[in-house]
Amino acid sequence: MMDAGIPDSEDNNNTIKTLKDFGIPESDMNIKNAMIANTVKTAVEDGDIKTVKLIADFLRENREDKNEGSPCYNGIPAHLIGSAYTDIYRDIRVRRHRFYDFKGGRGSLKSSFCALVLVDEIMRNKNFCAIALRQVKDTLRSSVYAQITGAIDMLGLSEYFTCTTVSPMQITKNDTGQIIYFRGCDDPVKIKSIKPPNGTYIGAVWFEEKDQLKGSEAVRNIQQSVMRGGDDIIVLSSYNTPVSRRHFLNREETEISQTKSDRIIHKSSYLDAPPEWLGQPFLDEAEYLKNTNEKAYNHEYLGEAIGESGSVFENVTAKQFGIEEHKTVREFERSYYGVDWGFYPDPWAFVKCCYDSKNRALYIIDETSAVKKSNRETADILINEKGLQKDDLIICDSSEPKSIADYLNYGLYARGAEKGSISSKASNGGGGSVAYSMRWLQGLNRIVIDANKCPQTAKEFLEYEYERGADGEVLSGYPDRNNHFIDAVRYATNLLWRRKCE
Repeated sequence: MMDAGIPDSEDNNNTIKTLKDFGIPESDMNIKNAMIANTVKTAVEDGDIKTVKLIADFLRENREDKNEGSPCYNGIPAHLIGSAYTDIYRDIRVRRHRFYDFKGGRGSLKSSFCALVLVDEIMRNKNFCAIALRQVKDTLRSSVYAQITGAIDMLGLSEYFTCTTVSPMQITKNDTGQIIYFRGCDDPVKIKSIKPPNGTYIGAVWFEEKDQLKGSEAVRNIQQSVMRGGDDIIVLSSYNTPVSRRHFLNREETEISQTKSDRIIHKSSYLDAPPEWLGQPFLDEAEYLKNTNEKAYNHEYLGEAIGESGSVFENVTAKQFGIEEHKTVREFERSYYGVDWGFYPDPWAFVKCCYDSKNRALYIIDETSAVKKSNRETADILINEKGLQKDDLIICDSSEPKSIADYLNYGLYARGAEKGSISSKASNGGGGSVAYSMRWLQGLNRIVIDANKCPQTAKEFLEYEYERGADGEVLSGYPDRNNHFIDAVRYATNLLWRRKCE
């Protein structure tokens, strides 16, 4: 009786529509599934997460394997999807669009949702393989790979997949041989060389941190390489809203709404996520930034584009310090020192900073540089000219441990900056320490530079711009050039921004 089909009548039209919205094929449209779907729909509309979870647990415990070695899979349970993604998930299930862009601020759950959808597509389509992409391949393991293995675990499917981190990093569905590939967009040759198993094709593509890619042409070239073999391919993209309105993704948004009917842009923020999923420390930090720097809050947490130019730092003031500035600096209890190693042609760079935590303002009050100087000579500059004492901590670029050891031998208190990956929760998926520290500097209320004593630092901060593509499009990358004093500032403040991300 429960497996019987739904009688064809006007009264049952809404029931059939509900089943279609849930992506249930006509072959499975029976009374049992109709009752479950209507119950879930009512519970979701009423915000009754407890009932939704009970139904999901019941289905999981009572499912019967229809195929050897494969679970009876019914889609992503509603209790794993944030409320902002319920409708878009239905849209994906029925393929109303091909391209799905998910943009927003920190804690908006966009990456978690994309990871769930990628696994969902593999489970529901036996002829699908999938690929997860980031600009730099070295960030794959700590970001998209971790997100997807986490999604597999949340869906209770770990026993059905084999996850491999050795080269090539991939995830394989045991019974069908379907593969989830991981590639960096910085190596397009390896993307083109992918050959899915016979009878399959790449049916689901995920660009994580799409704003880091080198422009719309780079995105298009990769899509042309992987979108072959089927008509039902979908492309997911997730990214933090770029700060500059001139960024290619922000400019595309207006054009897409007018010209591309197969692409949809979904916007969300942490306000759409269940608070318990984020935790109180996350919420407190968001509220603090809202009260102290609303412009930075609007960008970082609400996902709004707030910049008008390609400048990275729109919070910098370079000026001659007067009586008030010198008085402010004298009141600081601590100074922060940073060194970026160099010899020639890149200079050795040193900066001295002070930080006003109450007003989230950084003061850069001294600098010096040198070329073709030995470690002994630059150490003498710091001791004899800048007056550094043995208990003044200097944080240096950690890529040269021998130079740090030399400074210690010369009587300076030197240590290497802590680098490496930042947790995805802290960095919002944004990669490693460079990206996080740059965003921390951008998020300060003010960066005040003594233009007389720090002319080179002022020049770098004022002229530093985002990367641009071949066609002049503003990108999200931070160029590694003309940034020696900026790097020295990042090292000097290493303890400040690392503490914020832990």
